[in-house]
Parts: sequence; C-alpha cells; structure tokens
Amino acid sequence: MSEIRIRRKHALPIEEARAAAEKIAARMKKDFDFDYRWERHVLHFERTGVHGELHVTKDEVKLEAKLGFLLAFLKPRIEAEIDESFEKYFAPAKGAHAKPAAPAKKPAPAKKR
Repeated sequence: MSEIRIRRKHALPIEEARAAAEKIAARMKKDFDFDYRWERHVLHFERTGVHGELHVTKDEVKLEAKLGFLLAFLKPRIEAEIDESFEKYFAPAKGAHAKPAAPAKKPAPAKKR
C-alpha cells in the first residue's frame, strides 16, 4: 500500500476549518464517489482502493490516506489535488500575512542636455 500524509497550518476558527473540510469531502464524494463520515473533528473517508482520515484541529489539518495497489501510481496526482484543495480552503486570506507594499518611487527628473 502507498501512503499519503499532508499537513497544513491554518488560521480559521475550528468550525470554519471543519466546514472547509466538509466542502472538500463533498467534492470528493461527487468527483470520486467517496463515502465519508465525521467523528467529532475527524473526517473518515473511503472507497474501493482508498481509505483515510482528515483531522481538523484549531490550527492544523492533517490528512492520512492509504492507497491500494491499483491507485498507487496516481499518488503524485492525488497529492497535488489535495494540496490544491488545502491551498484553496485553508490558506490565509490574501493580505493577512503580507508585508505592506513599499511606496512607489517618483521617477528622477530627466536631465537636460
């Protein structure tokens, strides 16, 4: 079996983080026919050839999944899609941690010849 382990820090309140995880799970169900269920703040998911958990805490999400033999060759693609979803739903809001932009410099006056 091949394993996927991905962790991502987030700054969302726990209920918003859980709602984001629910959106990811709903997409997985629609796109890949996954079944899932919640146990407190752990989302368990499975389908033929894949099973795992998505742990949601106050400052982190952690995905652990096991891929069966037939899906192991898709591991890089699956990891990329998970990472994209985590970036979409758990990334800090734009500008939340960004440095303020430096003021624009005025162009130097043109020299006369």
